[in-house]
Amino acid sequence: MHANPEELELKDRLNLIESMIAEGRRKTESWGWTFVLWGVAYYVAIAWASLGHSNLAWPVTMIAASILMGILISLRAHKDPETTLGRAMAAIWIAMGVSLFTILFALSLSGRFEFHVFVAIVGAFLGCANAGSSIILKWKMQFACAVVWWACAVAACFGSENQVTGVFLVAIFFCQIVFGIYGMMREARKQRQDAAHA
Repeated sequence: MHANPEELELKDRLNLIESMIAEGRRKTESWGWTFVLWGVAYYVAIAWASLGHSNLAWPVTMIAASILMGILISLRAHKDPETTLGRAMAAIWIAMGVSLFTILFALSLSGRFEFHVFVAIVGAFLGCANAGSSIILKWKMQFACAVVWWACAVAACFGSENQVTGVFLVAIFFCQIVFGIYGMMREARKQRQDAAHA
């Protein structure tokens, strides 16, 4: 018995959606280095702020990391055509980054910056961006990062400063450094597989 044309069209559409999701995941893996970059930037800002007690530590470090990321992106200049899914992923992360920088910079300038509130905001925003990406890409590993960031945000509302610092450092390590390295390793493995098949 032959499948009717409607079933074939539906199957073709589902295959297209699945291939777009797989491509989106591969693209995200190729950006693993940005997770590592920002994880290192967070650690630098935390160390500078705690050692130097400077209100400039976070804004200066975040601006420097943004500039460095822009330079590295321009050097990598992908030749792949831009896709709707790629624009959606970029939109989530750019919107999160601009929103996070805006609110934290305003809190700092107004003198209302407080560490617990800072960690709660960072955890909530990063949880939101990771969750949005993971839902679009059907990627459980990235959703796990979202859960860790949300747990960090909740812990910031209840823990002591030492507890919150510990939770924040652990969240950065697993959700930025480890997840970024995981993405980079998956990208490298796929590149080796593609080279072997070529």
